[in-house]
Amino acid sequence: MRIKAAVLRQSGLPPPYAASKPLEIAELDLEPPGRGELLVAIKAAGLCHSDLSVIDGSRPRPTPMALGHEAAGIVEAVGEGLTDLKVGDHVVLVFVPSCGRCGPCAAGRPALCEPAAKANAAGTLLSGERRLSFRAEPINHLLGVSAFATHAVVARESCVKIDPDLPLGLAALFGCAVLTGVGAVVNTAKLEPGQSVAVVGLGGVGLSAVLGAKLAGARQIIAVDLSDDKLAFATRLGATHTVNARSNDAVGDIRRLAGAGVDVAFEMAGSVPALELAYAATARGGATVTAGLPHPDKRMSLSPLALVAEERTLKGSYVGSSAPQRDVPRMIALFRAGLLPVDQLLTHRLKLEETNEGFDRLREGIGVRQVIVFD
Repeated sequence: MRIKAAVLRQSGLPPPYAASKPLEIAELDLEPPGRGELLVAIKAAGLCHSDLSVIDGSRPRPTPMALGHEAAGIVEAVGEGLTDLKVGDHVVLVFVPSCGRCGPCAAGRPALCEPAAKANAAGTLLSGERRLSFRAEPINHLLGVSAFATHAVVARESCVKIDPDLPLGLAALFGCAVLTGVGAVVNTAKLEPGQSVAVVGLGGVGLSAVLGAKLAGARQIIAVDLSDDKLAFATRLGATHTVNARSNDAVGDIRRLAGAGVDVAFEMAGSVPALELAYAATARGGATVTAGLPHPDKRMSLSPLALVAEERTLKGSYVGSSAPQRDVPRMIALFRAGLLPVDQLLTHRLKLEETNEGFDRLREGIGVRQVIVFD
């Protein structure tokens, strides 16, 4: 079938993207779903910093590639061998299609699925196949999803079934921002009630971490960002204190507020200076959790002596250390119960043709979560 999609042919084009237009809205050919795959009509797709990292070249991926990985839609066709999903089902798409059989999956860590990591790096579906093409030229899939499109063929493992009464524009956020940010708090850090928290970097993932920290019962939530607007937004979501990272002594400001540092610091900005700030603001015996994805060539230094003598923990969090089939429904239930106000993160609704302009806003830190809506 013919679909319309946003295709990246070259990373690293200069901003503003409204002028350089790194994303071309093109008509592509989409093959029918193969065994174990589904055809999904995309109804909403969020703009995420991980997409921006592919556009600006800080997260290298094979091109040409159809972008988009945070999405929700409706099943339109079911491939051979699938019986647990049917045409008409509503689904949230997730960007690690966990196989369920490799070592990490068997150990209960599906975010680290080895076949999924290999397929995502190669730009294929979990099967190793590509279902997209442009005039017979293969087009790579972003993270097994490629959701900036009217339709997508995805592995069954990329889908989480949801109730049809949840608005799909909101449901999309549970596939990445909420899963990653809240998951980092409750799964990776296992935050305990009464602990103190700093969240460094207040994009969609960072603000989701603020929501997660409030949900988990943090006694103190210190929001840290370069933008006063984002700091004010974090306060509305439950942050108890704010620190502008441009301060001459941001680490000292956090430590003074927390009394010798926070129990857990979350780095969500995807930059080494932000991670260094989060680590420096963490108390003795505390944990620093990072879900940011800087350029693979970036490095940071730390003192092994302090790591040992202060019993510090520095830990990565990918997809919020989540099991999506378990955690997406749980987080949706928490939203319905009024405990996780994810709807407040949704600030812009776009058309597919406005995607380049949307990434200009994301790059400039305007708004929180922008969602492409397909009528």
